Amino acid sequence: MKLYYYAFTGHKYGLDRMKRGAVILNKLRESGVETMLLVNDFRAGLVARDFGVPESITIEGIQDIDAIAQIGDSVIIDSPEDDHGRLVKYCSDFKSVFRFSEHLEDKSIHGEVMLRLDCKDESCISSLIVDDTYFEEHTKENRTLFFLGDSDANKTILNNADFFKDMNMELLLGNYFYVKYESDLEKIFDTLHEAEEYMDLICSSSRVITASFQTALDASVAGAEVIFIENNELCEGQREILNLLKVILIIKFNKLEYQHALLKNVSRASNAIERIETIINKIINRL
Repeated sequence: MKLYYYAFTGHKYGLDRMKRGAVILNKLRESGVETMLLVNDFRAGLVARDFGVPESITIEGIQDIDAIAQIGDSVIIDSPEDDHGRLVKYCSDFKSVFRFSEHLEDKSIHGEVMLRLDCKDESCISSLIVDDTYFEEHTKENRTLFFLGDSDANKTILNNADFFKDMNMELLLGNYFYVKYESDLEKIFDTLHEAEEYMDLICSSSRVITASFQTALDASVAGAEVIFIENNELCEGQREILNLLKVILIIKFNKLEYQHALLKNVSRASNAIERIETIINKIINRL
C-alpha cells in the first residue's frame, strides 16, 4: 500500500498546499509509510525537494489521481477543484481517502475522512498543518518581513508600491516570481531574500506580514507578530483561526490600517495548533 498526497498547485495559486503536504509526507515516511506527492506543475515538485520531499509526480488535475494511484492505495486530496463525481470512485477503489475541507459547511460525502479547520472530535482530523521546526525556540531579529505568497501573477506588489514606501520592510520572494520582476521589486525594497530562505526567515523574523494563510500559521507558531493582509477574502473558518492566534487582519493594502496595527499591543496567543505528531497518528490509525 502506498499513500499519495495530491496538492493543488500552480503559478496562479501558490504553494501553500504543497508546503503542508510536505510536512505530512515527511512525517509519514519517518513512520515507515511509503508515500508520493502529486502536484500540478514541475516547479512545485522542485520546490518540494527544498521542503524535504525527494520526488513527486505531475498530473493534470484531481480527476487524474487514479492514473497513478492503484486500487488498495490511500490518497489525501488537498484541492478546491470540482472532482466531477470522481470522489465516489476513489472512495470505492482506494483503501483510505482523506480530503481537506474548503469551507466549514463541507461534509464527508462518501465516507472519506475530512481534515477540517474546526475539527472538534474523532470523526475528523485538524487541517492546521505546521512543521515541528516552527514550534522550536528561535532567536528573533528585529526584522519586518513581507511575504505575499509564492505567486504574484497579477503583480500585486508593484500595483501597491505606495503601501511599502518608507516602511522598512524586507521582501521574501515567492517561488513563482521571475527575474525581470525582481529588478522592479528592488526599487521598492532595500532587501530581497530568495524563496529558499523561507523557513529560516519565518523563524527568525520578529514581525511577518503576509497574504498567505499557511505562512500566517507558520509565523504565529514561530512566535512572530503576524499581520495578515486579506487580499483575497478569507473563509469564516480561516478568519476564526487567525483571530484565535492573535493575528492582526487588515483589508487589502490599506496603509492607514497597517499603521494603526503597528500601534496595537497584541499579546501573543498560547498555541492553538496541534503538533504534527498528533495529526500523523490520526492519519496512520485510519490507513
